[in-house]
Amino acid sequence: MTTFAEAQKKSITEFETELSPGLWAGQKLIPIETAGCYVPGGRYAHVASAIMSIATARVAGVEHIVACTAPRGDAGPNPAILYAMDQCGADTILALGGVQGIAAMTFGLFTGKPARILVGPGNRFVAEAKRMLYGRVGIDMFAGPTEIAVIADDSADPQIVAEDLVSQAEHGPDSPAWLITTSRQLADEVMARMDGLIAALPEVARGAATTAWRDYGEVILCDSDEEAVAVSDEYAAEHLEVHTARDDWYAATLRNYGSLFIGEETTVTYGDKCSGTNHILPTKARPTIRAGFRCINI
Repeated sequence: MTTFAEAQKKSITEFETELSPGLWAGQKLIPIETAGCYVPGGRYAHVASAIMSIATARVAGVEHIVACTAPRGDAGPNPAILYAMDQCGADTILALGGVQGIAAMTFGLFTGKPARILVGPGNRFVAEAKRMLYGRVGIDMFAGPTEIAVIADDSADPQIVAEDLVSQAEHGPDSPAWLITTSRQLADEVMARMDGLIAALPEVARGAATTAWRDYGEVILCDSDEEAVAVSDEYAAEHLEVHTARDDWYAATLRNYGSLFIGEETTVTYGDKCSGTNHILPTKARPTIRAGFRCINI
């Protein structure tokens, strides 16, 4: 994660240029003074979210990083999250979750250092708190429920496609899972597997995946690769996988996505957890107008 963030930082540089004799203009990279990093700590231990936000802010050169996560009743915050926060370089760690945590970071409670930007995923209450505070403080983005789209043709493995769709649908009851395919046979085979895979999930995830697939799942049959690209660019999914015989063509042609995963063995889970790219990504078709969170944002 740090290596990738450092490469992103190097992609934009400071410079000075002489526009006309004696007239100089330039660009400087100045980090934000204080960043507030929110790490969900409710149903699951979102260790990766600590890495995505805190490590990125550290690479950017932020002077003071405040991180917060929800305690688990009397047990306190999840130890794995606390360890990740510390290792990634958080200067202050608050055992506060939800709207309370967002407010504490924004107004500098306990630290005297109000956050200039809020980053990190959260539930709908966290998202609304960030929306209400936007303007007083910067935010990474307005993010909704996680999304996955898979573009697949008749060369794809229907089992892998179905498993990857379920792996995102289990995140929550409002997490869309879309299959865009040029093969009716593949569409039928994937749909035939979905109920069984969902039924095999642990109980904590089964209900969410069932509701998400029932209410937000879609299978879109296209007549050509070009139509599949057009549909995908219209949906502009947060996570987009490509399982086709023309992966290179799709990678070069697609425009709108939060993060692109090329090839059937490149699952969204890698990007969400450990491959190095950031998982703080735009949703709800916003990849048409913006990219995911990067150190150059702060």
